[in-house]
Amino acid sequence: MVRSLWTAATGMNGQQANIDTISNNLSNVNTSGFKKQRVEFEDLIYQNVKAAGTPATEDTVTPVGIQMGSGVKVAATQRMFDQGALQSTLNSTDLAIEGEGFFRVQQYDGSYAYTRDGSFKIDCNGQLVTSNGLRVMPEIIMPEGFRLETLAISRDGRVTVKVAGSDDPVDVAQIELYRFPNPVGLAADGDNLFKVTNASGDPIASRPGFEGMGETHHKFLEMSNVSAVNEMVQMIVAQRAYEFSSKAIQTSDNMLSTATNLKR
Repeated sequence: MVRSLWTAATGMNGQQANIDTISNNLSNVNTSGFKKQRVEFEDLIYQNVKAAGTPATEDTVTPVGIQMGSGVKVAATQRMFDQGALQSTLNSTDLAIEGEGFFRVQQYDGSYAYTRDGSFKIDCNGQLVTSNGLRVMPEIIMPEGFRLETLAISRDGRVTVKVAGSDDPVDVAQIELYRFPNPVGLAADGDNLFKVTNASGDPIASRPGFEGMGETHHKFLEMSNVSAVNEMVQMIVAQRAYEFSSKAIQTSDNMLSTATNLKR
């Protein structure tokens, strides 16, 4: 019975982690470029009371052994990189990716991070940056006298703009996207950013629409891929599983109480 108390406790801890993950998904249901996570579980080690194949008689063996489980643990929190819905914003500096790929930005310490959030801005130097001022790489710097309303970005990432006194568009830069052999191995760093890890592999750069990269959509944003309905269903399932584990603890406690009260 003591074993059942600890086993049920692992179930409660596991479902608490599940609820924490679901809560984070729901909290970011309106976060541009957010990718939801799911919790994956594994059973814990088993105590082999009797191994299968143990001799039963001189000529026979037991077909089934006796194994007592120890509960459950969280094995991974996998991020799901399926496509989020594209929403039209009519904002000249918004950009969405349809398909595979990430934007690269340079952090304050000089290292690179990657994001699906294309809600970019233009800073005082005419440079395309994130909402936190991180520069989009390769650098995209607008020419002097540019007119923001004329900014155009093609599906293959070509950036053009018109300057004052001219009706001909000027080529500004070429956007590059980056993909990874194992994107689920990226480490979330907050602020809608991901960092490279040994599990993700090295980034592979290419133009949008080429070599397996997705296309860019100007004046669109990729919304979160969280389905509020699905997350609510998962929350109900996790809540019930938590209650089942708590009931197992209560039952074990009642059985222990009964055992201790046998002799009065």
